[in-house]
Parts: sequence; structure tokens; C-alpha cells
Amino acid sequence: MVPHLITALTGPINELEQRILESMPAVERWFRLEWMEHTPPFYCSVDIRNAGFKLAPVDTNLYPGGWNNLTPEMLPLGVQAAMAAIEKICPEAKNLLVVPENTRNPFYLANIAQLQKIFRMAGLNVRVGSIDADIKKPTTVDLPGGETITLEPIVRGKRRLGLKNFDPCTILLNNDLTAGAPGILEDLHEQYLLPPLHAGWSVRRKSRHFQSYDEVAKRFGKMLGIDPWLINPMFNRCGELDFFKQEGLECLRTNVDTLLTKIRKKYKEYGINEKPFVIVKADNGSAGMGIMTVREVKDLDAIRDRPRNKPPVVKTGAAITDVIIQEGVLTAERINDAVAEPVVYMMDRYVVGGFYRVHAERGTDENLNAPGASFVPLAFAESTRLPQPGQKPGASAPNRFYMYGVIGRLAMLAASYELEATDPEAEVYE
Repeated sequence: MVPHLITALTGPINELEQRILESMPAVERWFRLEWMEHTPPFYCSVDIRNAGFKLAPVDTNLYPGGWNNLTPEMLPLGVQAAMAAIEKICPEAKNLLVVPENTRNPFYLANIAQLQKIFRMAGLNVRVGSIDADIKKPTTVDLPGGETITLEPIVRGKRRLGLKNFDPCTILLNNDLTAGAPGILEDLHEQYLLPPLHAGWSVRRKSRHFQSYDEVAKRFGKMLGIDPWLINPMFNRCGELDFFKQEGLECLRTNVDTLLTKIRKKYKEYGINEKPFVIVKADNGSAGMGIMTVREVKDLDAIRDRPRNKPPVVKTGAAITDVIIQEGVLTAERINDAVAEPVVYMMDRYVVGGFYRVHAERGTDENLNAPGASFVPLAFAESTRLPQPGQKPGASAPNRFYMYGVIGRLAMLAASYELEATDPEAEVYE
């Protein structure tokens, strides 16, 4: 279920990791039963932090970019998962239309080209349709590595979306809809739109996702016999903030103080000699913008002292009014002496790969999704490795990446709970 990839960790396996690895049959059965009841999001990526004593997701993206950071060796896993996902939704699918973000950034478009490659290898005709008003004719963009991609203007019929001489059965969105769902994507009753519009940041909230994750972690922790806190970041939420007028900041201070107190209590319980911290970020997606590490309540004075004309914003430039205050999880992983965190990629219910996000200028308690970050692909572990002295014949080194796949799938399951709860078309039963 989870590829055998090499992580940056080389030290002895800790207690939490050991418990997850030893419980593999029970874990896989638990997931199997969950997927009988719930539909996974079409695809997603999960940012994970491993502090050694704690392993938890810190962000879940339902419109994942960065597919170009997966190695060519991972493509077959992506193709298999794409086949399974499409077969479930539209078995007779022939044409797939990918709708990207409105940008000509070549690095982002390299991600779209990789998705195009995966779905072509899964047996589909794949074209890229842009909803950008500036794309009025087929436009070819050069990509890093010498490849190109062609963006074509989308054509909207009465109830269908397509391109000139191209009628898709399925539309794959790779646009997180932070600015809202454009009308051109609404009321497509005759086509499959993946993920659905209510997965976009105009509707979705991180606090709602982590509320669902809290439920998942409790149930999984009970099955595994562990404290769910070991895999779950605690959080609070603050709405109705106005950083420009500096209103609602008392709510922020109170919630930060409450959460720091809870973390200190947990650290004391487990004998953890680290300084607790929280991350304050936009509740509706931020692409790494407007994020702040807070170690003491007085750190929030920096917001008060910030120039009034520079309030924190999300990527559309809109002011942040709702924030999630999330327990900070340290990262114990490093690549070439730079702080790193794993990002796990999934499609349907399968883990298809991952990479490390690395930032040489950030600390172990800071957000790494920031300008200056680089990406290091993960490699497959060699299956031909000889047994170590004292190891039983046929035994192999444990899959250290497996636990990341477990946490990634728990976050994906939480996203399926979240989407079910926010689906405007779901029937409500009393």
C-alpha cells in the first residue's frame, strides 16, 4: 500500500514508529474498512512533521501542485492509482480536461505536464484548458528541462465544458479556488468535476479539516492503543479578525495562550524538554503566506507593531480575517544540514510517492513552505540489499516511509469526512 522510499532518518526506530510498523496488518485492515464507508478525495498531498516523539500532518492540499517533484520511478505508482480512480468514477472515460491555476509560471506548469503524462499513461486523451481570460488561443509555454505545454481556451456549452473539438467526460481541477469558484465551472451536471467545487478554499476551512482529523486520530489511536495526541496537532480558531484595524487581537492572544498551556502540559506528561510553539495561519488556505511562529504570547506584539498598511494576506491579496492556531510540530529531519519535512502524495486511496521540502534558512520550529524552499525527491529503497548480520533470512529493513503513508492516509480520510460534511448536494437525514 505504501512505497518503500528512503527517508532522511537513519537513527534507531522510536516507540511510535515501531508501534505503527508492527501493527501493519491491523492498520491496513482498518483503512480497508474505512474506505468501504467513505470516498477518498481524488488526489491530495499532505505536509508532515516528524519530531521524533510526535508525528503529525500540518497541512492537507486537495488541489496538489508539485507533481513534477516526484521521480520518474514513481510514475508507475501514479498511473496505477489514476487507472483505479478513473475506473471508479467514469469507467468509459476517454477524454480528460485538466484545468490549472491562472498562471504561466513554468515550474507550476511542469506540475501540470506531469499530471498530463500520468493520465496519458493511464489511457486517456489529456488536454489542458485554461479559464484565464488572457488565453484566447492555444498557447505553448516552455518548461524547465526543455519540455513544453499547450494551454487552450476553455469553451463553455450549456451544461458542459470542453475545448474546440474536444469533449471530455471528466474535468480535473488543479486550481484551489482561493478567489472563489468562477461561474464557468458551475452547474456541470453532465460531467465529473474532480475535486468538487466545495473542496476549494472559498468554501473549505483548515479548522474544519483538523476537526475531522481529530475524530479520525481518536479512532485510529484507540485501535492502535496510543494517545491520539502523538499523531494529532491540537488547534484553536479565531474568526472576525481585522489586522488593519487591529480588532479581534485579544481573541488571538487568549487562544494562543490556552493552546501553549495545553502543549506545555503534554510535554511535561511525556518528559519532553523542548519549547512549545504554535503556528498562526489563514484558516482558508494561504500557500505559505501570512504564517507566523509564536513561542510566547508576547510574540503577538509584532502584529500590533506591524505597519497598518501591511496586514497579512492570502495569495489572492485578500486580507486574512479568520486564522487557525495550530500546535507547532518540530521537525527532526535534515537534508544536507538544512531543515526538511516530508510531503506525501496520494491518488484515490493509494500513496504514490513523496519528496522533502527543504529550507536552509528556516529553523526546526518554522514554516518551510516559504520563498527559498527547495525540493529533494525521495528514492526507492534497494530491494536487493543483503540481510544484516543476525537478521533472519528473507528479512528486510523496515519501511521507514510507511508511517508517513499512514499519516498521509489519515489526513486523506479526514478530508473525505470533511467533504461529506460540506457537500451541498448531500442529503441530510434526521
